[in-house]
Amino acid sequence: LMVLRKTLTEMGHEIVAEAGDGEQALVLAREHKPDIAILDIRMPGMDGLAACRAIQGFSAMPIIILSAHSEAGLGSEASKAGADAYLVKPFTAAQLGPAIELALSNKQKLQQMNEALESRKLIERAKGILMRQTGMNEESAYLKLQKTARNENRKLVDVARAVILADQLQRDNPNIT
Repeated sequence: LMVLRKTLTEMGHEIVAEAGDGEQALVLAREHKPDIAILDIRMPGMDGLAACRAIQGFSAMPIIILSAHSEAGLGSEASKAGADAYLVKPFTAAQLGPAIELALSNKQKLQQMNEALESRKLIERAKGILMRQTGMNEESAYLKLQKTARNENRKLVDVARAVILADQLQRDNPNIT
């Protein structure tokens, strides 16, 4: 832990919490919501893999698993638990730096993909509302959303949200036209 703290500090990272065991790591991850968690695979009580799985249950924070063991299959186990990187000790800052970058980058890509999927769902829902309300076909409804976004200098997904909200308000208050 001391070596890791020193290495991270020298690399310019801020340490927001340190845990002595898996249970404490879980509590601190929930409390501090760090940008990344670095867990040892062998910790007292709850091991690093169990802590990793538990953290992934409430957060998409990137996790790096460290191990003094290079046994075959541990990296695969770490990946299945939700870890973004696996390093065997002793490691250097030159090894830890890229692992941190990779873990953060992977989570950012996943977040962007999830946001894109969510946006697509909202746009599809808004198209369906326009089709139902106006009798437009799918292409016309999409073009209407696009044109509105362009004319109002707004994102397409924001226009879709507005259409969905207006529809919901209308459904909740049928006297509003």
